[in-house]
Amino acid sequence: MTWERVLAWRMRRQFVERPEAASAVDVARRLGGVQAQVASSAAFAVAVRRAEPEPGEVARALLDERTLVKTWAMRGTLHLLPADEAAAYLVLCGAARHWEKPGWQRAFGATPADLEAIAGAASRALAGGAVLTREELTRAVVEDTGSEHLREVLGSGWGILLKPLAWWGVLCHGPAQGSRVTFASPEGRLPGWKGLPPVDEAARTVVRAFLGAHGPATPDMFDAWLTRKANRKKDVRGWFAALGDELCTVEVDGVPMHLLAEHRDELLDAAPAAPVRLLGGFDQYVLGAGTGATYLIPAERRREVSRSAGWISPVVLHEGRVAGVWQPEDGDVTVTAWEDVPADLLDAERERVRALLP
Repeated sequence: MTWERVLAWRMRRQFVERPEAASAVDVARRLGGVQAQVASSAAFAVAVRRAEPEPGEVARALLDERTLVKTWAMRGTLHLLPADEAAAYLVLCGAARHWEKPGWQRAFGATPADLEAIAGAASRALAGGAVLTREELTRAVVEDTGSEHLREVLGSGWGILLKPLAWWGVLCHGPAQGSRVTFASPEGRLPGWKGLPPVDEAARTVVRAFLGAHGPATPDMFDAWLTRKANRKKDVRGWFAALGDELCTVEVDGVPMHLLAEHRDELLDAAPAAPVRLLGGFDQYVLGAGTGATYLIPAERRREVSRSAGWISPVVLHEGRVAGVWQPEDGDVTVTAWEDVPADLLDAERERVRALLP
């Protein structure tokens, strides 16, 4: 099995070769979440995978239908997740329990007991469907606990400290108030919220989703995507082993990797994909593999994709690999290619993407 064939299969699975996703939720479910650190990038990631994208569809799914939820998930970054599967992702993102490590406590000035106090106060503040800004939530926590220490802790590193609360199912993002972020309780905001599942049950959901979009892969590749390899290797291997006959093994360039058994024939039949595609910044096609994946991004070009401050550039794909980067500029698309890309295919894709730009 070659990476060329694997990338052709991934492009089809991820609605890249053929943009035929039925909805924003369809995209989030198939990709194992859509990174949403930058809201416009998340909206573009959905639109570029839809044959007939609808303006405002992500906002409707988040705010009106509530079939998507925005919250901290993989690698501690904001993602759009299907509301009915979000709990599984949250459980697995918190499985490493990094807040219990002395180094984390020294860095952020908070103990597990502090987090438990914040979580309890936040749960009470967000009960009954309340939606609070960061400032309102901080004030409610301090008033509830009477702790000036927690005021200082929340004031200096509120985002870091609230991430475990997201993974515990205490809070998620609510509707923004202008430029201000708000928080709500998943129980009060998401229809059908059933609480957090056991870790083993959560792992089955998330491993299957990951392999269905980003397979074949090893447990190590999965944990790099999930937590930047923060979990114990034996735990991650156990999650894969628990799937038993639902997985099969294939060799990619001589390396044994796991794949959902139901996708084996489809992968073996995948013909090389030749289209040119433009994907936006922070796209899951890149993040699922990781910017260090040299089968996707030439090592000497990594810095052009993974830039300073964690910024992931929009990319040009040709035959499944990253062949350049691009950026929107005054309603047009400026491409910087480092490989030969068929001009006619690139021009057609630029025309398609122009219509999706804000």
